Amino acid sequence: MSDTGDIAPDEWEKSAPADRETEGPFDDSEANPVRPYIDLGGVKVLPREGLQLRLEVEEETNRVVAVGLDYSGSTLQIQPFAAPRSSGLWHEIRAQIADQIQRQGGRTSERDGVFGPELVAEIPVAQPGVPGETRIARFIGVDGPRWFLRGVIAGDAAIDPGAAAEIEDLFRSVVVVRGNQPMPPRDLIPLRMPATPSDT
Repeated sequence: MSDTGDIAPDEWEKSAPADRETEGPFDDSEANPVRPYIDLGGVKVLPREGLQLRLEVEEETNRVVAVGLDYSGSTLQIQPFAAPRSSGLWHEIRAQIADQIQRQGGRTSERDGVFGPELVAEIPVAQPGVPGETRIARFIGVDGPRWFLRGVIAGDAAIDPGAAAEIEDLFRSVVVVRGNQPMPPRDLIPLRMPATPSDT
């Protein structure tokens, strides 16, 4: 159960590392303009050796709904959302994720991580002939200025502290491009395929 049930949405505090503005995840206004980011619309990702990028696309609408980053035996899925200027979304969303996983027969526990509160989840995996199979995932979130960035960590970084540090550094390097257009809180900030030389 969450203790946020009696709190009005405009009263939820932002959840972010104290050094977010200097160490990330960054707002577009805070990012180094000379770094060679991969522009995916709502987020920019810093390329690094061995990093594989996947875009997750909604079949019905052909809309890009998440960015998947495969790196060093782990995966990081990121999604940027619009958020209120003065309050955060992570406390509310974290409780909803926990509830959803429990409804699926999984288990969650909350702990303090490098980004603040995070969820560690055991999620059932439906495999024929393999009853009781689960996978471990970490749900992390950071409230920025008018945006919220959610991350889901799986693979080695969900269980191994050394691998986790590499993926946490990758999450730190993400830049969120909120834009100036009005958007309701919780709406996904539009993502897109990266431009290629042939697109220009």
